[in-house]
Amino acid sequence: MHKIYHRIENIAGNVVNLRASGVAYRDLAEITSERGVSLAQVIQLKDDLVSLQVFAGARGVATNDRVRFLNHPMRVSYSADLLGRVFTGSMQPRDRAPVPEGNVVSVSGPSVNPAKRIIPRNMVRTGIPMVDVFNSLVESQKLPIFARAGEPYNPLLARIALQAEVDVIILGGMGLKHDDYLYFRRTLEDNGALSRAVMFVHTAADPVVECLLVPDISLAIAEQFALEGKRVLVLLTDMTNFADALKEISITMEQVPSNRGYPGDIYTQLAARYEKAVDFDDAGSITILAATTMPGDDVTHPVPDNTGYITEGQFYLRDGRIEPFGSLSRLKQQVNKDTREDHRTIMDTMIQLYAGYRETMEKHAMGFRMSQWDEKLMKYGGRFEKELMDLSVNISLENALDLCWQILADCFDKIETGLPSKLLDTFWPEAD
Repeated sequence: MHKIYHRIENIAGNVVNLRASGVAYRDLAEITSERGVSLAQVIQLKDDLVSLQVFAGARGVATNDRVRFLNHPMRVSYSADLLGRVFTGSMQPRDRAPVPEGNVVSVSGPSVNPAKRIIPRNMVRTGIPMVDVFNSLVESQKLPIFARAGEPYNPLLARIALQAEVDVIILGGMGLKHDDYLYFRRTLEDNGALSRAVMFVHTAADPVVECLLVPDISLAIAEQFALEGKRVLVLLTDMTNFADALKEISITMEQVPSNRGYPGDIYTQLAARYEKAVDFDDAGSITILAATTMPGDDVTHPVPDNTGYITEGQFYLRDGRIEPFGSLSRLKQQVNKDTREDHRTIMDTMIQLYAGYRETMEKHAMGFRMSQWDEKLMKYGGRFEKELMDLSVNISLENALDLCWQILADCFDKIETGLPSKLLDTFWPEAD
């Protein structure tokens, strides 16, 4: 029996407050007004005072409108027919196709029991050398992409969606500009990748509460695919917009703000989503890659700062490239020991030499005389940036490792690299 109430205490922004009993946190309610029926969600309970966030906005809602509690949290239908579909943050179709029917699943469930998890052991190949060679992405990993405004993090996620060797892609967009939404959709459609993907997109023009639902719905659907044995990659953009939506609602609720106005539970809110990454012991896996913009390129901003304590490393996107210094996949050594025998050694050597190139460029900028070794480093650094760091490069891991050897051979003598003789005898390219 659903309870119905006819008196709303007050309305603040898109939040309505009323007194009710027997209501649980995150339960749904229907508000019937002159505009029709609007869906709302319980976002705060204080004794018998219930606060509801109205999905479509509270404009047109009156204090004498009818509120009916549904006594369950947000639920969505899951079926294999979701592949190839595009939805809003509240799972309304954007592609004008019918609403899918299937098993009903809750979007607010807990993270997976640790007893059902296994140690990450499989690599997710992306075709991007700066990921595959130097910071391998691992199944069940949770990694943010830290970037300042203007960096091409959305094109990077789109490329990963096209090239990642997984079974299912779940793309969750939060606060996207309409152009960015169309870019994702057209990119996946034109390259045939939408057939293995599901998109949940909240644009900047949509209600704020739908922004909060995007990661929950994306991860709930991802979990169902994973339970069927699928390798699922969840791409989220932008988690700073998600945190800003939390801040907007907390201000409306007149909650005491924490750092820079964000709610005090920002860490918990972010962790509740990131901890859904999992590799099941008897099923598939969920891997999370989430873009997080840094206002003012400030890594101490509350969102990237809290994210860093939750995730297993990070990618830094600077000047249109994945920065080799600062970027870190803490789980890469779980997989790169099994790829090819030269992987770890060539990875370390290439980065060490690139660090030398950076120092050389600083000396060059200050007018120092360049030695013969400096000239070799400059040649090496230019090729490294053009042939490996450029995000447009799309080659397999094995070809990328071969390319690393070729660049070394073209720029240095064997003895100058410091590589073990065993590997030099096996992989050093023969002179033409």
